[in-house]
Amino acid sequence: MKIITRFIPIALLATIFSGCASITKDSNQPVQVETYSKSNQLVSGAKCVASNERGEWTITSTGTVNVHRSGQNLIVKCDKEGEQSGHATVISRANGGMFGNILFGGGIGAIIDHNKGTAYSYPDWIRVIMGDNLVFDRKNNKDNEVMLGQAASQEELKKIEIAKAAEEKALKEKAIKDKTVADATKTP
Repeated sequence: MKIITRFIPIALLATIFSGCASITKDSNQPVQVETYSKSNQLVSGAKCVASNERGEWTITSTGTVNVHRSGQNLIVKCDKEGEQSGHATVISRANGGMFGNILFGGGIGAIIDHNKGTAYSYPDWIRVIMGDNLVFDRKNNKDNEVMLGQAASQEELKKIEIAKAAEEKALKEKAIKDKTVADATKTP
């Protein structure tokens, strides 16, 4: 019995210090990349390089690449001889696990998941158009459907990043408020 009571605090600390998204999400995420011409013809065999601050991954289209999750955008560049390069900015968004941390475990889990990247997700299937520079925003992702990108200038990209930060801040504040209300309604 004495041994069990010694391990209970260790188990509790492990639970507190492990992030919710770390448990429910892998630090890597598969992203399917397909390439098309501007005339809507499949372009197979393009070499695509996806990168964020956590690494760089190479794929031949059409295929799937496992990238490290991150709060930073994923930049994808596809090249094939005889074609113009295709560029994509793939915007990540916080997933539900990050805000679940705030509600159920406090900010420690959210910090861990943010730092590991498991709190974020990219769109899972994108169509790069050769010769275009497109933006793929995770908030428009539909499971098991290809995402078509939108043309965006640098100013529009900056607006997206500002809106993304404001959205994450509002969700965090709401989660903290909801947790405070829930804690206040608990009977001692």
